[in-house]
Order: sequence, then C-alpha cells, then structure tokens
Amino acid sequence: MKNPNLNLEVHHVTRVEGHGNIYVNVRNGVIEKCEWNISEAPRFFEAMVVGRQWNELHHITSRICGICSIGHTLASLKATEAAMGIKISDQDLKLRKIALHAENLQSHILHLGFLVLPDLMGVGSVIPLAASNPEEVKTVLQLHRLANEMSNLLCGRTTHPQRLIPGGFSKIPSLKELKELKKQLQESIPKLQAVAALFKSVAHKFPEFSRETEFIALTKTDEYALYDGDIGSTDTGKAPTSEYLSFTNEYIVPISTAKRAKHVRESYMVGALARVNINFEKLSPLAKRTAELFDLKPVCHNPFMNNIAQLVEVVHSVEDSIRLISEIEAAGLKSQPDYYKPDIAVKAGRGIGAVEVPRGILFHDYTYNQKGVCTKANCIIPTNQNHGNIELDLKALLPTVLDKTEKEIELSLEMLVRAYDPCISCSTHCIRVHFV
Repeated sequence: MKNPNLNLEVHHVTRVEGHGNIYVNVRNGVIEKCEWNISEAPRFFEAMVVGRQWNELHHITSRICGICSIGHTLASLKATEAAMGIKISDQDLKLRKIALHAENLQSHILHLGFLVLPDLMGVGSVIPLAASNPEEVKTVLQLHRLANEMSNLLCGRTTHPQRLIPGGFSKIPSLKELKELKKQLQESIPKLQAVAALFKSVAHKFPEFSRETEFIALTKTDEYALYDGDIGSTDTGKAPTSEYLSFTNEYIVPISTAKRAKHVRESYMVGALARVNINFEKLSPLAKRTAELFDLKPVCHNPFMNNIAQLVEVVHSVEDSIRLISEIEAAGLKSQPDYYKPDIAVKAGRGIGAVEVPRGILFHDYTYNQKGVCTKANCIIPTNQNHGNIELDLKALLPTVLDKTEKEIELSLEMLVRAYDPCISCSTHCIRVHFV
C-alpha cells in the first residue's frame, strides 16, 4: 500500500456543475473518513412558487437549472396539467418529446466531449484537446450546436423555454422547419459514430469498478421512457408516479446542504445508466448497437459506464427524434396561430409531473386553490437522489486505489463523481439554522 496515511481535501471537484468537495482521511491503512460534501447555499424554489399563479410556475421553475431547463419546464407543465385536468394533443405530445430529446443531446454531448473526454485523454481540460484532436473537438461542437438549434426551434430559445405552455405550445415549428431538422439529424449519424469510435478507443481507461445498487427510472411498455411512464426499480418493479414519495424518502445529512434519498437500500442511482438498465429493450436499433460496442447490457453496476449510457442515449435521441418527425409528417402538421393560448378552465387540484432529464428522474408536485394559486409545491431533483449513491461508491472505490499515488487517487475519485454528471446547485434544498 503506497498510502497507509492519506489526507485528501478536494475543493471543489472540477468539470461538474456547482461545488462539491471530497474529504478523505486514511490512518495506518484504515479509512477513517470518505465524504461527499455539498457546501453551496441552498435554493428554495418550492417557496418561490407558493402564492404564484398556475401560468407562472413553469417559467419560474425552468430557472432551477440552466442545463435541464426544458425538463423542469415539462415536469412543471405536467404537474399543472394533471392538477387541472388539462389535455394536450398527440401532435403537441410528439413535439414535447422532441424538445426533451434536444435537451438530452445538449447535455450529454457537452458532458461527454468537454468534461469526461479530458480524463480519458490524460489532460486537465478540453483546451489541450482542441490542439491535439481538433477534428474530434469540432465534431462535438457541431453536434452540440445542432442540439442548441433543435432547442431553439421547439422551445423558442436554447435554454429557459418560452414556447412551452400549459395545454401545448404558444408557437410550433413549421413542417418545412421540421423536415430540415430531420435532415440535419440524419446527417449527424456518421458524426455520432465517429464520437462512439473515439470513446471506444479510450474506453479501457474507465476503471473496472462495480458496486451493486438499486436503479430507478421511468419505464413504459411501448417506448424508451423519457417524457412519461411509471416509476421503475430494478429491486421492486413498477409503481405509478403518484407514489413517488415512497421511492424518494428524502433525508438530511449534516455534511451537506443537499438532501439525499433512499428507497429499499441505503441509496439508489438515477440517470442514463439507470434508464438503460431498466429500459434497454426499448432503445432504438443504432443505440442498441452502440451499447453492444461497449458490451453495455443490463444490469450494469459500474457507475463509470453512466458515461457510455449517455453516449447510447445521444444516439437514441437522434433516431427517436427522426421517428417522431416522420410520424408528424405522415399525420400532417396541424397549424396553429402564433402566440396561441389554449382555453383553460382554472380549478383547484393537486398534480404530479415526472420526466427524465439528463441526470435522472425529476418530480414536480403542485397543489392549487380554486383561483389557480399554488398553495404547496415539492421538487425532487435527480442529483439530489444520487448524492447518497455517489458517497457509497466513493467509499467502495477508495480501498481499491490506495496502492496508487496521491494524485492518481484524487483523479480516480474525481472521475467517479464526474461519471454521475452531477448538477449540484440544483440539488441544494436544506439549510442548518443555529438558534442562539
């Protein structure tokens, strides 16, 4: 053992969203401390929406995250629509699914190309890669730009959507615009294959690490569930989203301003790997072949393979978007006026909205009074649900790397955190109050 005595304090883990710290203390070969610490100031979006009107909540909650703003908007809209019995058309449903795919592409491509690849290529950031691998970096940028343009087309802008509203869309793309998007998506497939080949060439650098855990994600019998479905667990099977509180069981730990969650074990994992583990058979054909390229099959317990699952989902999102646009074409796009506002009958009620965002299953839960004013709200963020699993993985990984140098140990632990692609700022939901 190279490090019978080790004191690591990582402030803050780089190439993740937000601020998280790793604390490790080893004395005489005995691990005394291994903590995943969140120190950011908490953000209370639930309190911000109480007292606000039903048609304001999706705009406010989209600001929870600058990366998953489409997902937050859709979870918010679904909760409001469920509370008030608002139905959307099949066309709007398909367009919303394409919007969610756009976000998946935006986030996964950014994470894989700019935050994960440097670890696998042995550099500290994407900047050296722009010099050593310019064509690969250009390909990642082109794919990310396509995802941004896709978001603009469906949502009105790249982040914090404007066109997604209760009951549908305030403006929809034209058939010509959708056809052009479909063409661009089809043309992106060779680029995706090039990115997959690049990751295949460095995949041996992912640690061979495994710790059995529970995986939770939305699931449906007829599609790879992102927009809708039941809650699925690799341990307990399916349940309706109305039972989400019995799955999430949030709790507080003194070392973190973010809550944690647990179901039937000490922790569980959400995100791309959870979705692939639960919904593998519903992946598109090329996405399945991409998974096979990396020998990724359910149930995989290596958290580092979450990044490969993200790559698989990128391919699925492209193929499934092409399919959805083709279905809209075949049915004939029903036009609507710009600045459209559906006729909504406001009423009291409670609604729960669940969608899959890049980092995992997201829940919004609202209660409205007769005037359409929110009286109670609850949001449970994916990274919030992953924090406990991250720490348990760190504790399991640490003994396997103590024979490495201190710098190598630090990198291994940071890579594990980055594998989860955490969105830390979004997950901070508790505060310690000291009464004097």
